[in-house]
Amino acid sequence: MINNDKHADLLQTAKQLRWQAGQNFHDQLMEDIYAEAARLADRSVTRPDEKPRFDLDRTIDQIVTHPRWGFLLMILLFTLVFWITISGANVPSGWLATLFLDMGHPWLKEMSALIGLPWWLDGVLIDGMYLATAWVISVMLPPMAIFFPLFTLLEDFGYLPRVAFNLDNIFKKSGAHGKQALSMMMGFGCNAAGVIATRIIDSPRERLIAIITNNFALCNGRWPTQILVASLFLGTLVPAYLAGFASAMAVVGVALLGVFLTFAISWGLSRTMLQGEVSTFSLELPPYRPPRVWQTIYTSLIDRTIFVLWRAIVFALPAGAVIWLAANGTIGGISIAEHMIAFLDPIGWFLGLNGIILVAYIVAIPANEIVIPTILMLIVLSTSMGDAGAGTGVMFELESGAETLSLLQNGGWTTLTAINLMIFSLIHNPCSTTIYTIYKETGSKKWTLVASLLPLALGFVVTFFVAQIWYLFAG
Repeated sequence: MINNDKHADLLQTAKQLRWQAGQNFHDQLMEDIYAEAARLADRSVTRPDEKPRFDLDRTIDQIVTHPRWGFLLMILLFTLVFWITISGANVPSGWLATLFLDMGHPWLKEMSALIGLPWWLDGVLIDGMYLATAWVISVMLPPMAIFFPLFTLLEDFGYLPRVAFNLDNIFKKSGAHGKQALSMMMGFGCNAAGVIATRIIDSPRERLIAIITNNFALCNGRWPTQILVASLFLGTLVPAYLAGFASAMAVVGVALLGVFLTFAISWGLSRTMLQGEVSTFSLELPPYRPPRVWQTIYTSLIDRTIFVLWRAIVFALPAGAVIWLAANGTIGGISIAEHMIAFLDPIGWFLGLNGIILVAYIVAIPANEIVIPTILMLIVLSTSMGDAGAGTGVMFELESGAETLSLLQNGGWTTLTAINLMIFSLIHNPCSTTIYTIYKETGSKKWTLVASLLPLALGFVVTFFVAQIWYLFAG
């Protein structure tokens, strides 16, 4: 047994050892803090009696955060990222389309006939749900699998905080948060991912502004529509050697319009529904570091690409069924889709669009990727062009641009239709995946409704004014 004196001595010794350990830790911590402060001062401060020292991070920052060259570099760099994404996605998108559409769809139809599946069940499951999902995967997966890793590499390298630094003053003047620049950039890959990225904004008011306006970032699901329409209608307005350049500039112009609307709507919201002081924040510019390539690719594919794609598939499946049922279900011998088109045609005319486009955007809310195949299917349905397409209610795309242009013109498309479709494709309600993500992030039906209907109302207003001006001057 240990007597009381020895027990007291042991306790005292333990206390002394603990105090010494704590003191040693404290001393070491203070030494580390002073050493880090000295290192930062040595990097940042040039003394009068010393020659300026070369610092790579500071040299790069003098370029990327320059008031003029920083913006130019930012535009060029993100243009390069978008170009790599769009160009690089063409080949894998073609592979997936061949696998799922050219090979998978006919094989499923053969299996359906072999087991004697009822025609309506065959249509709903294969021509509807399967085709819609196949289109979404083919068009959506490759761009996201390229854009998200590239975006994350820029983040790991340390460049994205510099983007927020460059845009901070503009966002502050519009009543928003400087970090909204990062969520906006993420929105160019996918608006749902951009909404999730607003978590970096601490202020609830400014985060709501970022969520509501993220829809104006032209996501990868809308790029194919923009590029196709610009190439077919606007590229043909100039000499052939300028067609590609004119089409590209038209798409870039639409994307820049989205950036302008982000600032304008942020300014309006911060002075009406979401009034308040702009919060200040300390933006730390981290040191540049080599990106962790393989880790970045893995986390981008799993945490962002697969996550967002799965949500899109969940909404695309029922959308495909609705599209097929609308085209094949009849009332008074006329399909439901044709009734909808006839009802919306007068409204479409006032907007410089048509009923087919409006119906396509209603049934394709779950995924922007299926808008063009749905439009082509509805044109064939409403104009009774039986020799085109793959059957009633079956979405399709044509091999050549000339065939697509001819079909669209037979459906009554003009240059005004093309221009206003590009505008409406930018300014309309978010897709179902984004709407669901907004609700999950805000937990509010009110703000989810605002985020869904505000862009739609703005899209109607803008296309209406463009159409009326066109009608006025075109006679």
